[in-house]
Amino acid sequence: MLDIKAVRKDPKGIAGQLARRGYTLDIAAFTALDARRKQADVDSQNLLAERKSASKKIGELIGQGMSVDEAKASVNETLDKIASQIDGLTEQARQVQTELDDLLLSIPNIPDEQVPAGATEDDNIEVSRWGEPTKFDFKVRDHVEVGEALGEFDTETAGKITGSRFTVMYGGLARMHRALTQYMLNTHTQEHGYREIYVPYIVNKESLRGTGQLPKFEEDLFKLRSDQDYYLIPTAEVPVTNVARDRIFEDSELGNEGIRFACHTPCFRSEAGSYGRDTRGMIRQHQFEKVELVQLVRPSQSADALEALTGHAEAILQALKLPYRKVILCGGDLGFSATKTYDLEVWLPAQDTYREISSCSSFADYQARRMQARWRNPETGKPELLHTVNGSGLAVGRTLVAILENYQCGDGSVVVPDVLRPYMGGVDVLKSTG
Repeated sequence: MLDIKAVRKDPKGIAGQLARRGYTLDIAAFTALDARRKQADVDSQNLLAERKSASKKIGELIGQGMSVDEAKASVNETLDKIASQIDGLTEQARQVQTELDDLLLSIPNIPDEQVPAGATEDDNIEVSRWGEPTKFDFKVRDHVEVGEALGEFDTETAGKITGSRFTVMYGGLARMHRALTQYMLNTHTQEHGYREIYVPYIVNKESLRGTGQLPKFEEDLFKLRSDQDYYLIPTAEVPVTNVARDRIFEDSELGNEGIRFACHTPCFRSEAGSYGRDTRGMIRQHQFEKVELVQLVRPSQSADALEALTGHAEAILQALKLPYRKVILCGGDLGFSATKTYDLEVWLPAQDTYREISSCSSFADYQARRMQARWRNPETGKPELLHTVNGSGLAVGRTLVAILENYQCGDGSVVVPDVLRPYMGGVDVLKSTG
């Protein structure tokens, strides 16, 4: 959520910054609501002063010779009227504040100065590339064909069990999926300084509101039918970041580089509005798994934290020897809560293109303000908002897709990347079970 003081101070300037991401700030609506809230406060203060003055009048009337009961009776009618007006103003102020909060919650984050102009993903700017696209001397198959040839990839059974956009995997393929998760977690915790964390896969509304999924993106979520407002998590970002909600960290708790969490969870998304896109295979599923990286840092460390986290995700791709490119998203393609985002796009031979496998974002204090996630600045002794950074390190299913396509062989087998072999019991090639 944006700082309301900043919006009040320079609404046109804020609107200009938001326009870089294609968002039109309704300055008139904000100004009108804020004016109504201020007027309600002024009216309340005036009535409270009037009530205080009326209460004093009881003593004055008694001093003039009137009995206590007569004095109270003389003033009570006025006091009752004032009390009724105060109650009305209190409810009015509450309603206006709710409308103002709802408006602020619907406004996306301001793009960082380094975010390029642009309206769509076509305007994203490539920053770098690593590795050369894999070349083959046979007809390349996509990951579905490769998995089915192994006899270990089954969307038909998944469709019978649940429906479309789900997958069943068997044998070596299922083991490689698990191996990827283990390898990613071990690398991030043992080499990159992250602390592993296990979290609930079900969250409440407050958690989703804190990271920005609610209220705007409710249609993308799976809501549970229960007495509570529970949702399946769309990403581990939600529960992990909310560890800091309504909390003040002492500076010593942040260490030198802030707090780093690595978390493996399933993710559940309705994929509303994406019908017809990537319906084949594991590119866009209702259920998938990720290893999520989250950093909670001091504001002065925010920019460096994004670069470091992105580098940690890149390290996994490089260790797996998967060609990829790094792009910075333009304003129009930026996520709702993000101020700056790098996408890592892995090479998929069957599509002859790069596809997103990780999105690494800085949110500055946007999420922290919604969550009231703070740290105590030792220089002032006062609580200040943290900055949050997160990204996939990596999306497990899409990494498996990339391995199946980049490591496929002409005979239908798939070579196991070197770094995964210890997790595969020494198996170096997946072969058909048929």
